Amino acid sequence: MAEEALAFTSDYMEGAHPAIIKKLAETNMLHSQGYGHDPFTAEAADLIRKACGCPKAEVRFLTGGTQTNATVIDCVLKKWQGVVSVDSGHVGVHEAGAVEYTGHKVLTVKGVDGKLTAEVLESFVRDFYQDGNWTHMVEPGMVYISQPTELGTMYSKKELTELSKVCRKNKLPLYVDGARLAYALGSTSNDISLEDLAELADVFYIGGTKCGTLFGEALVLPNPDLIPHIETQIKQHGALMAKGRINGVQFTELFKNNLYFEIGKNADAYAEVIQQALVSAGYRLYFKSPTNQVFFIIENSKLEELAKKVQYGYMEKYDDEHTVIRFCTSWATTREDVDRLLEIIKTM
Repeated sequence: MAEEALAFTSDYMEGAHPAIIKKLAETNMLHSQGYGHDPFTAEAADLIRKACGCPKAEVRFLTGGTQTNATVIDCVLKKWQGVVSVDSGHVGVHEAGAVEYTGHKVLTVKGVDGKLTAEVLESFVRDFYQDGNWTHMVEPGMVYISQPTELGTMYSKKELTELSKVCRKNKLPLYVDGARLAYALGSTSNDISLEDLAELADVFYIGGTKCGTLFGEALVLPNPDLIPHIETQIKQHGALMAKGRINGVQFTELFKNNLYFEIGKNADAYAEVIQQALVSAGYRLYFKSPTNQVFFIIENSKLEELAKKVQYGYMEKYDDEHTVIRFCTSWATTREDVDRLLEIIKTM
């Protein structure tokens, strides 16, 4: 019988962290109010406020990342506005037009290693309003970034601070997608804390689906007035869970003993080992990643055979003979998995 292919496709291929499964089982038969009006959700929200150093923040739990992005962007923007994102941004590429489905446009600009720079944003806004026909165009109404980015890179505190200044100067709310935030917080290259995000961003979310939960994301609004009637609007967008206590239990476990701050460290460390092995084997990295996503360039002729041994993620065509693919580690990746992958890399 052939050995099962290793799973390095993405970071949500497993169920949930064992501590979460254990707590869900322990609380399974308890009765509680629905829609997040329960003690588990209240505790999780309090733990997150404390971790963010933002006691007045609104904390809400939504079903998944796409639902969170579409809900936040639709609620913040006015009818005639769009959201600014880099060309590789998740909302403009891999969310099936969910933002456009709400009636808003994703306004794409050129990214630098997956990041939006303050200079590019400043230039984009300036050029927009210098156009004599701007009233006939979709106005930039907010800014979307992710930490880490879709390409696994990260914003430094300096970069985020500069971007935040441009956003506030131009009255553009800054929204940070934290789908993989645990892997940014766990990176040895990271210098941005949750407190920094609460200070520099107008709204952000703490990812659960890709960071150890069965599903669910924690939305944080440092200024709750940014999105009024938030529970109603979350429900209108189909992102409110009736059994809301499930997210409460999950995020309480992630933040009760700082598990969220630890859960990404092994994934990042293993990704670095994999990057070093690829370079040693003669492969070119698409770029150096400080988090859990490893992008590299491989000959098309090798893809079919590799797929028999490793489940990988497709990124993009590099040229007629090469493709960029991704190996992605997760909170659940083991040393045994990595060692097996290293042996495969030697023979690719």
